[in-house]
Amino acid sequence: MLRRLVPIVLAAVVFVLPCNAEVVRIEVKSRAGLLPGKTFGTVGAFEKLSGKIYFAVDPRNSANQIVADIDKAPKNASGKVEFSSDFYMIKPKDLSRGNGTVLFEVSNRGSKQMLEFFNLASGRALDPQNAADLGDGFLLEQGFTLLWVGWQFDAPARDGMLRVYVPTAREADGRPIRGLVRSDFIPAQKATEATLSDTTYAVLDPKDPASVLTVRDSAAGARRTIARDQWAFTDSGNGIRMAQGFEPGKIYEVVYTSQDPPIAGLGPAAVRDAISKLKYGAAPELAVNAGALKRAIAYGISQSGRFLRTYLYYGFNEDESHRKVFDGVMSHVAGSGRGSFDNRFALPGRTAGPFTSFFYPVDIFPFTDVAQLDPETGRRDGLLTHNMKPDFMPRVMYTNSSHEYWGRAASLYTTTIDGKEDAPMMSNVRAYLYTGGSHGVAAFPPTRGAGQQLNDPLDYRWAARKLLVSLNRWIVDGTEPPASAYPRISNGTLVSPDKLKFPKIPNLNVPGVANMHKAYRVDYGPEFVSKGIIAFEPPKIKSAFPMLVPQADADGNDIAGIRMPEIAVPLATYLGWNFQNRSGLTDQLAGLTGAMIPLARTRAEREKANDPRPSVEERYKSRDQYLELITKSANDLATKGYLIKEDIPRIVQQAGSRWDWVMATAH
Repeated sequence: MLRRLVPIVLAAVVFVLPCNAEVVRIEVKSRAGLLPGKTFGTVGAFEKLSGKIYFAVDPRNSANQIVADIDKAPKNASGKVEFSSDFYMIKPKDLSRGNGTVLFEVSNRGSKQMLEFFNLASGRALDPQNAADLGDGFLLEQGFTLLWVGWQFDAPARDGMLRVYVPTAREADGRPIRGLVRSDFIPAQKATEATLSDTTYAVLDPKDPASVLTVRDSAAGARRTIARDQWAFTDSGNGIRMAQGFEPGKIYEVVYTSQDPPIAGLGPAAVRDAISKLKYGAAPELAVNAGALKRAIAYGISQSGRFLRTYLYYGFNEDESHRKVFDGVMSHVAGSGRGSFDNRFALPGRTAGPFTSFFYPVDIFPFTDVAQLDPETGRRDGLLTHNMKPDFMPRVMYTNSSHEYWGRAASLYTTTIDGKEDAPMMSNVRAYLYTGGSHGVAAFPPTRGAGQQLNDPLDYRWAARKLLVSLNRWIVDGTEPPASAYPRISNGTLVSPDKLKFPKIPNLNVPGVANMHKAYRVDYGPEFVSKGIIAFEPPKIKSAFPMLVPQADADGNDIAGIRMPEIAVPLATYLGWNFQNRSGLTDQLAGLTGAMIPLARTRAEREKANDPRPSVEERYKSRDQYLELITKSANDLATKGYLIKEDIPRIVQQAGSRWDWVMATAH
């Protein structure tokens, strides 16, 4: 009987191993101690590793059939599709002293940002070398293992940047796949030559008479076709020249034929399989034993936050062995967007905004996690119901700043399609607004950049640290995170722009529907949803979805959300929007930019400026009293679960430096 069983068992092992061989091998190119001699809390010393991960996935597996064009990928002798990714890891030398969670950051265009965000580091080091690169060490003291894996095939090819290396799709008989590619651009000044942003896809025939160049005055404006004999592709193929010149502020759009699309959806598959390897297997090359990393959280900011929404929509959180990959997801400042991350002729670097990158598959239906029916198109869909099975559902936190409501269509992910009611939220989801925040936290003291007002330095990263810790606890032991805090229609804190009650601050225009970024019903062709094939370039644009914004208080600060102490005890109005300062575009919002408008220091200054907001001296008796109120506000937030108690002294210190700056001179 035993002799009969042995061959059966061996056969099972031989069968199982190839099915679980998504990660073929890990090549470590660099390994070093992180700040040798430095220890972090009770976790101890850390090390950093970098190199390449090699993958092979089975295109017949249902978990891989969500990858667009996977059936058209080249196969190895085993019938699998091979590709690879760069990786970078920071881990405790003794993983048993860590917290058992791998914190994965989806690289934004190949970079690393979570040390700057959570650790308050001074910059975005691609390879941390010193204490400033690591900030206060928060993530390391918490015991996280940090990981980055390349997912974007067209990320910048520079040392330290991360990318995925994927094959191109071909027809079954080996013929190249051809299709339309669209690239738009807005000249800053008149010129006879313009560089195309999307040079990932070469122009197949520079003299092709079917290539089309159009110009229009606004995103929704009528396109005017420029005669084919009036323009030409440059000799390099990455630009266009036109003797009569391109007019500044106009939207130019060229559509041409290219070929050999990379299989972009292997990027999210690389993320999936790298995490699955660490959670469910062992990686001796990285000194990661089986069971050492029990949980995984994904964090993404902006483009990479949209990546995570796309990752969840397509159902990548199920691995080839049909197990849950990420236990938690934190999508930051993604608004209601997704991206061009798993379709033919994908353009993952493209975004969408009120005055840039128009009608790429970014702000597209569905927006809410729960399924909704769009009565205009007859389509019913939801972000977490499209292809997400309950067994693979992670805990999700969506965090946005005030900017995303003006520049990233953020209201759509919490409202019904008609914009009249709040949409229901799943029990595994939390949503938070960082009240008054900008897409990114600007430096302090603030300066003027692309906007007419000072950049917005409101620092909400203190709250983000607490939410991350809460997300991990939610996964570890089921402890509920703090309640969602975002604008709602039901309590009047989310309104149409024409219902915004904003104070009449001198020399400040208030935006409306005409200025803000809008999401439209967009038709890319009959096979876009099912196969990722874009047939219509430009796409067919239908009606816009209703856009709503946070209601403001008497100072102009948003009412809803996590109101940091500097909002609750203000020295300024913090805005998620800022009008451009460039000539000819002053009625347009600056991209990804918020604003800070300090209060007048004295009543006399306020009255002279005709500012309706009470001055600093009218609000606070002294600097000490102001800091007492800041401390109380911070303690209240900590009690509610939005701040870490130990961070409060530094929050108060930060507020003190801002008092000193505001009171130093008139602004």
